[in-house]
Amino acid sequence: MSRTLSKAASSSSDSMTLLEHLSELRRRLIISVLAFVGGAIVCYLLYNPILIFLEKPYKIACRSETHVSCTLTNLAPLQGFTTRLNVCAYGGIILGLPVILWQLWQFVTPGLKANERRYALPFVIATVTLFFLGGATAYIIYPHGLTWLLAQSGPGVSPAVSIQSYIGLITLLIVIFGIAFEFPAVLVGLELAGVVKPAALRRVRRFAFLGIVIFSAFITPSSDPFSMLALVVPLAAFYEGSILVGRLLGK
Repeated sequence: MSRTLSKAASSSSDSMTLLEHLSELRRRLIISVLAFVGGAIVCYLLYNPILIFLEKPYKIACRSETHVSCTLTNLAPLQGFTTRLNVCAYGGIILGLPVILWQLWQFVTPGLKANERRYALPFVIATVTLFFLGGATAYIIYPHGLTWLLAQSGPGVSPAVSIQSYIGLITLLIVIFGIAFEFPAVLVGLELAGVVKPAALRRVRRFAFLGIVIFSAFITPSSDPFSMLALVVPLAAFYEGSILVGRLLGK
């Protein structure tokens, strides 16, 4: 009975017209946008505690540089408001990510086989976990990178760090790390789809590691060695782990 129902659902999804697919895509996009807007509103209402949380890496960096003021500077009347909007935009993406990923998976599910659909919930959980793991890594490592950047000004130089530039940099760093940490989910997905094989990934391991180093140096917005190293090491480990997971799932 259950097999009959699954076959009927599969045949109904396969027989959807182009307009029905576009209507389904529009519905998924609307839900994703609402999730983003809801997350942005939450971040707008909780902006003050979020700002205190984001300022902590700067406070930590100030303790190692006695000549640096630990107060962020507002250099223009609009900077405070634009910084709040910046936090709300990135916060909306982060808070709405589980819903967005689930809608994405639900949209592509009708085109998958029955044995591939069972990966829906593990996929969403894994991608969300990896994103937050990447964001946490960026947040933890950033004080070291910021200390290094401030020290490059030279002795006796007291930088006036604007709130817009600092918040913009740390939020961008968190999002970039979060996206980069989706790397193993993409590799495992390609292995499950049969696009790449674990054996092929092993053969190009050296070139992959070189590509990871170049990629990390290119996308790290702070350009400090600590952030770059904090991205290279996990991505290299994820690459090796993806080969192992691909072999296990293949069996």
